[in-house]
Amino acid sequence: MAGTKALLMLENFIDGKFLPCSSYIDSYDPSTGEVYCRVPNSGKDEIEAAVKAAREAFPGWSSRSPQERSRVLNQVADLLEQSLEEFAQAESKDQGKTLALARTMDIPRSVQNFRFFASSILHHTSECTQMDHLGCMHYTVRAPVGVAGLISPWNLPLYLLTWKIAPAIAAGNTVVAKPSELTSVTAWMLCTLLDKAGVPPGVVNIVFGTGPTVGEALVSHPEVPLISFTGSQPTAERITQLSAPHCKKLSLELGGKNPAIIFEDANLDECIPATVRSSFANQGEICLCTSRIFVQKSIYTEFLKRFVEATRKWKVGIPSDPLASMGALISKAHLEKVRSYIKRALAEGAQIWCGEGVDKLNLPARSQAGYFMLPTVITDIKDESCCMTEEIFGPVTCVVPFDSEEEVIERANNVKYGLAATVWSSNVGRVHRVAKKLQSGLVWTNCWLIRELNLPFGGMKSSGIGREGAKDSYDFFTEIKTITVKH
Repeated sequence: MAGTKALLMLENFIDGKFLPCSSYIDSYDPSTGEVYCRVPNSGKDEIEAAVKAAREAFPGWSSRSPQERSRVLNQVADLLEQSLEEFAQAESKDQGKTLALARTMDIPRSVQNFRFFASSILHHTSECTQMDHLGCMHYTVRAPVGVAGLISPWNLPLYLLTWKIAPAIAAGNTVVAKPSELTSVTAWMLCTLLDKAGVPPGVVNIVFGTGPTVGEALVSHPEVPLISFTGSQPTAERITQLSAPHCKKLSLELGGKNPAIIFEDANLDECIPATVRSSFANQGEICLCTSRIFVQKSIYTEFLKRFVEATRKWKVGIPSDPLASMGALISKAHLEKVRSYIKRALAEGAQIWCGEGVDKLNLPARSQAGYFMLPTVITDIKDESCCMTEEIFGPVTCVVPFDSEEEVIERANNVKYGLAATVWSSNVGRVHRVAKKLQSGLVWTNCWLIRELNLPFGGMKSSGIGREGAKDSYDFFTEIKTITVKH
């Protein structure tokens, strides 16, 4: 086709070198629906080469002091920060998110990930106990595991990839990473900074391709003892099956069906804009987004009216539009999947207050074939509906009334997921009481998405296994050894 020559061609990064691939996959610009990039369609051979490079680099990298590794991570952070605008432009084009969000959240957080783990690696301590009556001293040491397999998703591409790479290499591991084939560009761009920052060849290897080919080859490789995965529950089940024969260490950060519980004493002036954001930020394509809003009956009518008004003010536009609150969804297939939930809700007798099928979407001519949809609010829906139990992962939220505290806790917990929740109330006792009873790895009260990277991140039930954060990531990416010395 006429525009083929202009397509961006990515290459795998193995042992410090960019290597072409014999086969490629088309990658689409979500805002236009046009192919703009070609991604390597790698397989077992590329994974084999990457694991070999990582294994050979491991002795040298793991023997460096934490201070030396910290210096390298800080250098990566500096180089990434200097290229912030270039990376933000690429992330926005590749994923469909607004340029403003990429500039203010995705790339700054990627920089912070390297800085944070560059610092935290210097502050871990070991344990020591004495048994004088037996003439023994016991102490612990932590050692890097080896080659870490890292699989990251398409919704926050560089943000979540660096959240894995940084702690893995800070702890002394080497890595083979597989970004999503839908959003590979910023991972490829990151590779160009690694050598400049002083990351030795083979310490970070990035292999592009699909889950069934690259992902499965990585997960089932006998010389990759550890897998960190962020993505969907069905993929996590497959990873668990493939890892079982090798007894691999697994960290699985999966989906959510996150409730917001809004009590009658909530400050609606703060709650409504925050809940619009928690429902529709990044097109609703964040595992922490709110998709079930429980509102106490006495304020339900007022909340719904104001929430719909605020939602209608969220502008859907091309990612580069500075006034856009939302960009495009990741792919045509995902857009159709999200729309299918709205069709099913209508078939069940639900009401759509704004968004898909109700309001008109205004887009420039070039973006008519892009993967856009309006933020959508659903009511009159039963708790058993698929829209209230399954992760939609799009700009769709359901608003339902509740009577009592006990009732809403039971209803909020009545899904298979347990990742995040928000509670809105001015009653401090209630806030603590409800937060304690919710089956959720994270609970925000009177706010949303304020993160403290030192503290554990992760979910309960089908939302995953394991936690990430300063201590938790260090524990996962190392093996502990107890040594007893008799003197």
